[in-house]
Amino acid sequence: MGGANETAVTEYVLLGLHGHHNIEMVLFVLCLGIYSVNVLGNALLIGLNMLDPRLHSPMYFFLSNLSLLDICGTSSFVPFMLVNFLEAQRTISFPGCALQMYLTLALGSTECVLLAVMAYDRYVAICQPLRYPELMSGQMCVRMAVLSWGTGFANSLLQSIVTWSLPFCGHHVINHFFCEILAVLKLACGDISLNALLLMVATAVLSLVPLLLICMSYIFILNAILRVPSAAGRRKAFSTCSAHLTVVVVFYGTISFMYFKPKAKDPDLDKIIALFYGVVTPSLNPIIYSLRNAEHSPAQMLLLGRRPEARVAELLEDLETQFPQNGLHFLRNDAMSWEGFVSPGESVSSGGLRIPGRGSTPSEGLLVLGGSEALHRLQP
Repeated sequence: MGGANETAVTEYVLLGLHGHHNIEMVLFVLCLGIYSVNVLGNALLIGLNMLDPRLHSPMYFFLSNLSLLDICGTSSFVPFMLVNFLEAQRTISFPGCALQMYLTLALGSTECVLLAVMAYDRYVAICQPLRYPELMSGQMCVRMAVLSWGTGFANSLLQSIVTWSLPFCGHHVINHFFCEILAVLKLACGDISLNALLLMVATAVLSLVPLLLICMSYIFILNAILRVPSAAGRRKAFSTCSAHLTVVVVFYGTISFMYFKPKAKDPDLDKIIALFYGVVTPSLNPIIYSLRNAEHSPAQMLLLGRRPEARVAELLEDLETQFPQNGLHFLRNDAMSWEGFVSPGESVSSGGLRIPGRGSTPSEGLLVLGGSEALHRLQP
């Protein structure tokens, strides 16, 4: 009797919007279009970051990781879901369902940690610009990225093991578009209190803790930005982290709406909302970063047919307006750190500190100005 109740399931049925074929056809068209934008947009960002040497910086390294996460996250369930929209019998094998649940949970957890890492990068760039090359070295960036991916996948492995060890008593109809962990747990016929506890703890650690770290980072960032004397300087400082802040608001805002909204009377509405969270949110990231960084990205200017030298000339003119000392020539803007030269006999004042220039070539006196208060000489 017990053996019959615990019959092994070889495949699962994904209900989707059973009985609403017309709505599913509309969802098919919408999801196909949004998924295409997501893959093309994020792949373009990754390509730009790899091909343009100007974008070989920690911020764009982590952005490439975020774009790869978005591509993998949606690809783990959207293509199969689109096929199911066109099929009368919507089944998925047990290994396919287990892999789908593992990947969706792993990539979602990884994104939470990665957003916190990106917030730390912006904190160092704005609040400790002189130590930025030291604190965000290439080796350190790789370690932080591996930590983000490793944490997400390790959590998903633990959740998958305890989930698939439950008895399911032959239940095989999943009331969702794909194998989502909460929908799978509803099929279990045993005690799921341990699973619920582990899931709650993991959610708190991997979503609330990163959110707390992000909030703390932006408190320090805001404090540093408010100390910048000029309005133009404050705008430039904020522009380096506004894209990331927008992504965080969209990501956590949609999660909060999903889990804290009143339960819908029609369960199909909840499934549609969850679907659009999984499909639409990742497609917004390349749009947000493209809009926020178009002014500062020579690679995007080349795509738009605008010579980057024109933007460099505008940037130099703007910086010389903020720092009008004769002979001060800035080379580039990277977060809140600017590199430049001071001609012989001139000096730069910042935060009460005056340092004379020694020459007009890199070997004769390269200066790094960080934020509005710190100034440091790099010895040739």
